[in-house]
Amino acid sequence: MEEYKKRIVKTIQFIDNNLDTELSLEKVAEIAAYSPFHFHRIFRMITDETVQNYITRKRIEKSAFYLALRKNLTVKDIYHQFGFSNHSAFNKTFKKYYGKSPSEFRKLAPENFHKIQNKESKNGQIDTVFDQYICNIENLLNWRNMNLKIKVTELQEMNLAAVMSLGIANVEPSYNILIDWAKTKRLFPKENVKMLSVYHDSFKVTPPDKVRIHACMLLDEPLKKQEGEVFPETIEAGKFIIGSGEVTLHDFEQCWVSLFLWMKENNYAVRKVFPFEIYHTNFKEHPEGKMLVDFCIPIH
Repeated sequence: MEEYKKRIVKTIQFIDNNLDTELSLEKVAEIAAYSPFHFHRIFRMITDETVQNYITRKRIEKSAFYLALRKNLTVKDIYHQFGFSNHSAFNKTFKKYYGKSPSEFRKLAPENFHKIQNKESKNGQIDTVFDQYICNIENLLNWRNMNLKIKVTELQEMNLAAVMSLGIANVEPSYNILIDWAKTKRLFPKENVKMLSVYHDSFKVTPPDKVRIHACMLLDEPLKKQEGEVFPETIEAGKFIIGSGEVTLHDFEQCWVSLFLWMKENNYAVRKVFPFEIYHTNFKEHPEGKMLVDFCIPIH
């Protein structure tokens, strides 16, 4: 099973980095070094969806994210970028996932993107729900001012050891795999070791059981090759919005929402690098379950 997962990790990274190209089953299976038939079965066993469904979902979710946050791109720019041959095919597929056309979605998204959720309705159809957030904007901003210190700064390149998690429920097991690996390398426990979560999907456009999160550890030297389920990952140097605070796990959504609102208020644009969290303390060691966290958004 570990060898299967290792190859699937490699394949998923390839798919996500090549959503703008032709991704046939044969081509993707070749990356995993399996026959198309064998690969299709293994991929579905590990991810709980077919290869084609995964590729289509990723293209639509990335399109939704760009429609909401990349206003410099036209709808045509976006669907061409993510491999759709024409507007009709893109429109039909997008509606299947979000219940609205791309143009309708874009009109609603500017003021409501922080409230977007994919939700299973009673008849099983997926709808886009612009529901009321747990607190209104004014209260959210007050909470942000009380709990987060925000700055814009340059960060150097970061070399990470990572373990992939598909679905929020699998994040803790991924960290356990990473820590076990780090112990064998005498990298853990170690003073000032930094753990990170890198978000390769947004909860606002991807269902929680499909979100891809990498459980990561910051390294002094880059990891040269994949070792079992642990693989190298790099966060490129650049400009970031960083919101820092001592919060509980329950506060994480408010932190991210308020930080993206701050980004919008201050006219910054998100960069094509994945947002991440840096943990400076362990919530399990705090009597109130709090931890010091940096929430980092890459920007231009």
